[in-house]
Amino acid sequence: MANSDKNISSAVIKRLPRYFRYLGALKAKNITRISSKELSEQMMVTASQIRQDLNNFGGFGQQGYGYNVDNLYTEIGKILGLDKRNDMIIVGAGNLGQALANYQSFNEDYGYKVMALFDVNPKLIGISVRGVKVLDTDELENFIKTHGIKIAALTIPKDQAPSIAKKMAEWGIKGFWNFAPIDLHLPDNVTVENVHLAESLMTLTYNVHNREESENE
Repeated sequence: MANSDKNISSAVIKRLPRYFRYLGALKAKNITRISSKELSEQMMVTASQIRQDLNNFGGFGQQGYGYNVDNLYTEIGKILGLDKRNDMIIVGAGNLGQALANYQSFNEDYGYKVMALFDVNPKLIGISVRGVKVLDTDELENFIKTHGIKIAALTIPKDQAPSIAKKMAEWGIKGFWNFAPIDLHLPDNVTVENVHLAESLMTLTYNVHNREESENE
């Protein structure tokens, strides 16, 4: 495990889920061990990068053997907190919120459990999505405090996100998976992971057009 006094760069942290995904695929193929070179060829990163990243957390490899796939998968899962119970809620039960609730890998692959969805729309309140009920946002505070919820996905309009996120942080939410196209300014003890879909798409179109222009020069 990582030394709590050691500052791990955000770039390394962002690569961990990718390692976890590739190792999961190797496990599914009953591959028991792999070298950093072999893993690098699959992931298209250098072997030295893999070794440097994993050395931040103890290394896990054995010279002449490589990595035990099952052990490394388990250890990275622990680093990512996937060995703990991760209950979450989704605020905004429209198309995107329901799509997230329907994403089976939350439960089956990664151990996240969507406990409830919330919305202000009377037409949505009371329906179930994959067995999870949509509740009125008036019930948010009590639900968060009663169930000890720490993680919330926000799939609400950007004009509503800052105020509701501020209240939810006061009620105990420590991490926001923010799909609202706005930056949230919250206390330092609250983590925000932004998923700005339009920005991601614009980055994609830039790269597509830029590559086309380079090829045509």
